[in-house]
Amino acid sequence: MSGEKARLGLDETVWFKSSYSAGNGGECVEVAVRPARVHVRDSKDTTRTALSVQPTAWTAFVDFAAL
Repeated sequence: MSGEKARLGLDETVWFKSSYSAGNGGECVEVAVRPARVHVRDSKDTTRTALSVQPTAWTAFVDFAAL
């Protein structure tokens, strides 16, 4: 993941757009990592509710997707 990190308070969420995003409006996701949850959302419609999973579940998904 890549992205710019702004100075934020502890209760604010920082979203990172996928480094695989070409920026041409295709399918992209953004991820925000918090201490107890990982949030995933559609970067084209950030008003929709994000998927929220435990960090261990996110790690398992990323490991599986990398195969």
